[in-house]
Amino acid sequence: MNSAETITAFVTLFVVVDPIGLAPLFIALTRGMTGQARLKVGLRALVIATILLTLFGLFGDKLLAGVGISMPAFRIAGGMLLFLTALDMLFERRTERREGQSADPHTDDPSVFPLATPLIAGPGAMATMILLAGAPGADGVHLLVVHLVMLAVLACVFAMFLIATPLERLLGRTGTMVVTRLLGMLLAALAVQFMLDGLRGSGLLGPFFGR
Repeated sequence: MNSAETITAFVTLFVVVDPIGLAPLFIALTRGMTGQARLKVGLRALVIATILLTLFGLFGDKLLAGVGISMPAFRIAGGMLLFLTALDMLFERRTERREGQSADPHTDDPSVFPLATPLIAGPGAMATMILLAGAPGADGVHLLVVHLVMLAVLACVFAMFLIATPLERLLGRTGTMVVTRLLGMLLAALAVQFMLDGLRGSGLLGPFFGR
């Protein structure tokens, strides 16, 4: 992967996971906990999310092959899924749904559910890992870079967990909405690119639609 592809991979996964949007939800899920207990919950959730995303990055393509799904078809479907996620972000439906997922008063330890999955390692993030790892011409170095990018994004999530309280006060509800909508526009463009790559890989698009 060249530098541009690495940056694109980071931005795509960053927007899908949305560390900034997770910060206020992390506060809500860990309300009343001590700082040490909150840190343990965050670390446990990140470890579980890392395992899940790594499995999908390494073996997702084999799972697709096992059920007879080609990578171009999955790129098109994944692009559609990411585009729907972008629409949710643009119209603020994603935050409302996430807040609903985090509102279960019976959740004593939220590290596995809903924090690790579906808030961090959700369907969109899993699909993104498969798409990034299954790019045309991918080799061992490519897979390594993709997983390093994933770890960098999860490190951003952990950083947001650490500064969640002051960040929430700094951005406020309006600031969070503005950031979410800007990231949604970027994700929509990346989703369209995934779909175009899938169509080109399937042979349905000619060289006119190349980059």
